[in-house]
Order: sequence, then C-alpha cells, then structure tokens
Amino acid sequence: MSRYRALLAAALLTAVAGCSSASSGSTGEPAVIQGHPQIEAAPQAAPGSPFWVDPESDAARQVKVWEKQGRKADARALRRIAQQPVAIWPAGSDPQPAIRKAVAGAAKDGRTALFVAYNIPHRDCGKYSAGGADGVEGYRGWYGMFAEAIGDARAVVVLEPDAVAHMVDGCTTADHHAERYQLLAEAVEHLKQLPNTKVYLDAGNPSWIPDPSSLVEPLRRAGIDKADGFALNVSNFQTDTSVRAYGVKLAQRLDGKHFVMDTSRNGEGPLMNDHDQAWCNPPGRSLGAPPSVTTGDALIDAFLWIKRPGDSDGPCRGGPSAGTWWPDYALGLARHARG
Repeated sequence: MSRYRALLAAALLTAVAGCSSASSGSTGEPAVIQGHPQIEAAPQAAPGSPFWVDPESDAARQVKVWEKQGRKADARALRRIAQQPVAIWPAGSDPQPAIRKAVAGAAKDGRTALFVAYNIPHRDCGKYSAGGADGVEGYRGWYGMFAEAIGDARAVVVLEPDAVAHMVDGCTTADHHAERYQLLAEAVEHLKQLPNTKVYLDAGNPSWIPDPSSLVEPLRRAGIDKADGFALNVSNFQTDTSVRAYGVKLAQRLDGKHFVMDTSRNGEGPLMNDHDQAWCNPPGRSLGAPPSVTTGDALIDAFLWIKRPGDSDGPCRGGPSAGTWWPDYALGLARHARG
C-alpha cells in the first residue's frame, strides 16, 4: 500500500478503529482476488468500513414495509442494500438539509459521509437527468452551500457525474465548455478548502470513453490536480476488471492520481445485447463489491456505492423518472447478488 493511500485509509478508519469486527463467519481478509478486486460472495457490511449507513434510506424503509406485509424473504434480500453505505445525492436548489442530516448521523456513528454533487448547469445534455443550477452564479451559490453544510465533518464527495465525459463525447456543446471547466475547477478548489473532505472528479467509464488519454487534458482543465483523484463507473455496470485496468491507465497519465470505483450494480457486468440502452435499468444485473477502503490496489482508494441501488436510471424498461426509488429493481439487484 502506498503512503498516500495508507494515509487516506487511516484517516477514514480512525473513527471506527477498535469498535468494528468481522461479521460471523468472516475471516477478516480483504474481499478481493489478488490483483483483481472482484467480489464473489454476497455483499456484506465490510469489516472496518468507515462509511455511514443511512438508517432511513429508501431501502431501509422498504424493508420495514415488506416485513409488515409479511414479505419476509423479500425484506431479507433487500437488507443487502439497506445495510450498506450508499451515497447521498442532495436534490433541489438547497442541498443543505440533506447534507446536514447525513453529517450529523455520520458524526454520531463515528463514520464518514459520502455525497455526490450533481447540479452542474446544462446537466445530462437535456436527457433523463436534465436540469442543474441556473447559470454560473447559481452554481457558485449551490456548491458554496454544499461546502458550508459539510463544514469540518469527514466526507467524500464525488463531483459532477458525466460533466467531463459529456464534453469529451460532444454531448455538451462547445459553447458551454469554458464555463463548465471554470465551474468544475472552482468547485474542486472550494471543496478542498474543507479540512476533512476528499474530492473525486468523475471521469466516466471505459465503455463510454474508450481511450483514457482523451480525458487527460479535460480533467486537468476541470481541476483534477487539486482533487484527491477521479471516480469511475458511476451509475454504470462495467466490470471491476475493466474499470481497474482503465483507471490504472488514466492514473498513469495523470501523474499517479488515485481513483474510486462505483461497484454498486456491476456484479454481473454490463448488458451485452443492447448497447444503446445498456446503461438504463438493464435487467438481470446484481450488486457488486461492497463499499470498502480495502481494495487490494494501491491506486484504488475505495470501492463505493455511488449510484444508489434501486434508484431508476430513467423512464426506460418500465422505470420511473431518473433518481426515483424503484423497489422491484432494487429487489432484482439484491436477489441476483452472488452467494
């Protein structure tokens, strides 16, 4: 383990050292295959995981509903999601209530809160997750409130999924590029002024931008040098093997920057027979590696559940609007999980 990653892991684990133990039957060994972080067993709460589990998440509430309805087996399966730490995506023009609730809960439990900042102007090119802040000043005010709500708390922030990759693939038109680069760089710098916050700038996934070298200059313009690293596979289904290999190549081109991986729904990998819609509520997928800072790779700071398993990708394959809790899809992810 490199000194950088050792310091990160130590900082995140400080609050739980001495109070966490392996679950029944666990050996306490890292849940990885040597050289390749691919979980084979059903997800379990990672021993010593530093991340906060929201006891009032959609999954946790759904478990209670199904238990009252007598759906014991379904409730038991869904606990695979409810008992894991997943990212908070503060919605709306004021992100502070959701953030303050999370950091208070995390502080009480001695944990680290995980957030996604997702409000860049012209978000998602007008597609299923269209929206975002109203212009430059609107976004500056929003990320300012975001940072203020975190304050001195221990937090990890994944910054603006899709924002850089959409400029690389041309989805975000060129007339918005300069503004977006400026805002991303400002947001990174502002969040990094917080004493206990780690920031990872989203960098897409290997299926989306096949050549990682095409991301290097855009990420630098977006402030990667001041961030703690980059995030890969957010809300996607690419395998650990492909994401890790891609991340290493990109890291080498970024002077050894570290990265985190979204493993929330990639247990079965991507849907192979529908390339155009493989990212949108694909059937037959499953939960992936549980959140952990024990990754078996010096460049990978953490496996994270950044996409909230069970939240819809959008109104495709019978799903509700993007970001809406969809219990049937969540149950499918949990049931298909290996083990």
